[in-house]
Amino acid sequence: MNGDSPGSGARAAAATVRRLGLAILAALTVFIAVVGQSADLPGPDQTRHSDYAVVVGVAGLRWSDLDPEHTPTLWRLAAEGSVGSLSTRSARAPTCPADGWLTLGAGNFAAWERGDGPCGAATARLERPDRLGAHLPDQRAVVARNSASLPWGAVPGALAESVRCAVAVGPGAAIAAARPYGRVDRYEPTLPPVGASELLASCVLSVIDAGAIGGGPDRRAAARRADQTVAAVVAARPPNALLLVVGVGDVSAGSRLQVAIAHGQGWEGGWLTSPSTDRDGYVQLVDVAPTVLSSLGRSVPYRLLAGRPMTSTPGRPADLPAVVAASTDADQAARAQLRVAGWFFGGLTVVFMVLSGLAVPLLRRARRHAGPGGPPSPPRRWLRLMELALVAAALAMPAALVADVLPWWRAGHGGWLFLGITAVVVTLLTALVAVTPLYARPWGPIAMVAGIATSVVVADLLTGSSLQLNGVAGYSALDGVRYAGIGSVGLGVLVAGVLLGAGCVAQLLARSARPWAMAGVGAVAVLLVGSPYLGADAVGAIAVTSGVAVAGALSAGGWLTFSRFAWSSLAGVAVAVGLATWDLRRPPQDQGSLGRFLTQWSEGAGGPTIQRTGAANVITFATSPLTILAIVAALFVWLALLRDWGGLKRLYGIYPAIRAGLVGVAVATLLAGAVGGLALNVAGAAAAVVVPLATLGALRVLDHAADRTPLPQQLSD
Repeated sequence: MNGDSPGSGARAAAATVRRLGLAILAALTVFIAVVGQSADLPGPDQTRHSDYAVVVGVAGLRWSDLDPEHTPTLWRLAAEGSVGSLSTRSARAPTCPADGWLTLGAGNFAAWERGDGPCGAATARLERPDRLGAHLPDQRAVVARNSASLPWGAVPGALAESVRCAVAVGPGAAIAAARPYGRVDRYEPTLPPVGASELLASCVLSVIDAGAIGGGPDRRAAARRADQTVAAVVAARPPNALLLVVGVGDVSAGSRLQVAIAHGQGWEGGWLTSPSTDRDGYVQLVDVAPTVLSSLGRSVPYRLLAGRPMTSTPGRPADLPAVVAASTDADQAARAQLRVAGWFFGGLTVVFMVLSGLAVPLLRRARRHAGPGGPPSPPRRWLRLMELALVAAALAMPAALVADVLPWWRAGHGGWLFLGITAVVVTLLTALVAVTPLYARPWGPIAMVAGIATSVVVADLLTGSSLQLNGVAGYSALDGVRYAGIGSVGLGVLVAGVLLGAGCVAQLLARSARPWAMAGVGAVAVLLVGSPYLGADAVGAIAVTSGVAVAGALSAGGWLTFSRFAWSSLAGVAVAVGLATWDLRRPPQDQGSLGRFLTQWSEGAGGPTIQRTGAANVITFATSPLTILAIVAALFVWLALLRDWGGLKRLYGIYPAIRAGLVGVAVATLLAGAVGGLALNVAGAAAAVVVPLATLGALRVLDHAADRTPLPQQLSD
């Protein structure tokens, strides 16, 4: 007699079908991700080739310094050429002028020796062994320190080493144009009034230090002097020369977006952009070196350079005052974001802690007993108020994204205005959730908040991520880390919304159909996160795939076994292989972070990337307020919700698909943070949405614990 019962055979067959289905969905996810991005294959070469390249650097030059009266040359160049807002990020923050000049010459994030005083003009020990060039005796030590002690692997002098000859005018330019061993091919302390044309034509690359613009009443005079230097350079510029005017560092306290202008044949009237930003109107200081080499037709050593060549894209307004006003506004928004984000997330953490403390006694008393011997239930009014407060807390992150629709940073007290707008949005969204018929169901608020959170992030991605750029719940262009796509907060909110929403939908389906529903919704989320046109986050796409696979495996019930974890890992690997295959097909200058890492790894240079990721995790963990939020949320779940009286176990038992979504969120966000160098930022953002909803669901199921009315079959199985 066969020892296997018919029921066990059926269960085994069903498990095999589920696994096969998840494997097929993983393969389809890879196919969708790769095919959906195949339009981003290499197109025609759009590089503008020039015979010469002239780079003029002005430390502290901001768009607010430009006007037709005091800086007429810069104003004309901006009107005729292509322009953008430039991030001067280097290996140190803030970027002092010497750091900026060294970063410009390295094409990578570098740092100069710095004293304890504030940033000032670039200074370096300079020797003149002959009448032609110069020598920086400290250059070898600077190169060794950047290569050995800093995680970027920058090689100062990489730009000069890539051309036959380079001219430097001024001390800052000497730092940028010096070769790794300190030699400056041709050097002049100032642009000579006679013979400037011959000097700039003597080498294919010329770098000119046009001074620094600090704060205070002399700022306009300093801008005027810089404009005069630029006018002299324009008059002496060789024919068919690309002229780049860029800010190279911060003179006053704090980082600012600075000016980037490209002027020459093929650079007329557009926005500057580069693959390092993927955002029209934004470039980085590290993009200058590859732009120079690309325009000169030289081979670009992408293994050494963090930047990518700039290009000019159409769509810039013809009205230059409007362009300057928009660029100045972007700088103001980026600075405001940095000021407000810290205390917003800190305040949200405090609110979360208060709500958690208030929820504990309600959880302990929320379970109604059928007989008279049980403890009295809390007043219904308290429960309803707590439920509304939990819904409002879960909507805080999406509301913060929506608040950036209005230009609150332009107000005198922008932070308070942002808080007021966010509070109004939270109130309206909470009222919308509360008045709908779905709110009465135990899982209704979870489904509605998940739908709102997903809709806000997806709408932002489909419209160019304008709410996340320089947004409080987004990323700042001053950080120089991300300029387009989905940020860490947006990723956490999207993962939480998608997986919780999918869990609620799957819970309404038959057990056998739940994994397909989870995987189908998750495949769309993977495409949104991984597409270079939308989320542009390959690491996030891999993490979301793993979370979706775990959620799909658990949605029909059961525990997270090793077999299920292995299947989810294989799905993540499959998506990683697909994305890597696509990324490696692109030319080096267009590759994303995944393709660049694999290329460097194949060349034996992947160690610095791993080192940077580890260092970023440590720094982010120690400095981000979202770390505290994630830790507090984890402790609250462990010490309260998962206790026998906490209600979460009961929620898990009644709604296994929702439990699957919660576990999937944890897997995806922790993996995205660890691999992406974001520590607990993604998990913290997701926890701000997930944990209040889990608490609300626990209160609901405890409140109905004594009910004897049988649940519908699709909710109880």
